Amino acid sequence: MTAAQTPNPAEELRGAGLRVTAARVALLETVRAGDHLGVEAIASGVRDRVGHISLQAVYEALNALTGAGLVRRLEPPGSPALYEGRVGDNHHHLVCRSCGVVVDVDCAVGHAPCLTASDDQGFAIDEAEVIYWGLCPSCSEASSSAP
Repeated sequence: MTAAQTPNPAEELRGAGLRVTAARVALLETVRAGDHLGVEAIASGVRDRVGHISLQAVYEALNALTGAGLVRRLEPPGSPALYEGRVGDNHHHLVCRSCGVVVDVDCAVGHAPCLTASDDQGFAIDEAEVIYWGLCPSCSEASSSAP
């Protein structure tokens, strides 16, 4: 493999020390093809690729892939967990309070962890997670045109 080639999902799984299965490959492909997907949507995408898979198997695979850093779990307060394939860049998210759409937004400022804590309490901080809340353009327009 040359430096210009990106590894395929099976190679990424092996590289992360994970067993390569059709379900894990399909799950990784589904998450990367989607946009902030919930578990049900991921399970549906995996089923479209490989047939039957239980929700428990999806949860277990997501846990393994998240632990290996191949998938990122996002947990907006008051919402079910969402998963995305964009990892390793410490980006943040915009969440619409009305329709729940989630959009990536690049790091707030500077290099990771992007934000400096006023008092780090002795922690070696390596990541900051920021969620910006508001109304997406569609919901904002709908709310301003409502009587």
